[in-house]
Parts: sequence; C-alpha cells; structure tokens
Amino acid sequence: MDAQHLTLIYLIIAAAVATFATRVGGYVLITQLKHIPPRIEAALNAVPAAVLTTLVAPAFVYGGFDVAASMLVAFAVGLRLSSLRMLLVGWIVVMVIRHLIL
Repeated sequence: MDAQHLTLIYLIIAAAVATFATRVGGYVLITQLKHIPPRIEAALNAVPAAVLTTLVAPAFVYGGFDVAASMLVAFAVGLRLSSLRMLLVGWIVVMVIRHLIL
C-alpha cells in the first residue's frame, strides 16, 4: 500500500474518532449538568437552523436557476401550506422549468 492510500485511511479514521468524540463529549457534558445554562441552550436551539442553512444555501447558490426558483416558490408556499404540499409545489416548479424553459 502506498503512502497516499495510507494517508487517506488515517484521515478517515481521524474523522471518525473526532466525530465520535464530539458526539459522546456533548452527551456526557449535558448529562453532567443539573440545569442547562442559557448560552448552551441558545446554542442548541440554533443547531437546526444552522444545519438547514448548510444544506439549502449551496443548492440555492450553485444549483442553477431552476433550483433557486423552485426553492423560492416552495418557501412562499411553505408559509401557508403543509410541508408535503410545499415539497410537491417545489418539485412541480423545478420540473416545469427544466422541461419547458431550460
């Protein structure tokens, strides 16, 4: 096995250990606290928005006109309708744009 493959294997192992350590560390930290301090609670409350942003923003910026337009329409529909209807409308918009316009 050459050095490049060995480096890749070490990198994967290090990433797995770091991921496991942060997850276990967070669990241990939370279970040791009698009450959650306001700063930690605020950070935990911000996690869903941060994860959603990291998933949606790159697709919106680099996905092309069809993806950006469908996301905007789905967002507007999501303000009024259920999540299933929002997904359906977003899917319809992207399919219409891809098949009729692009």
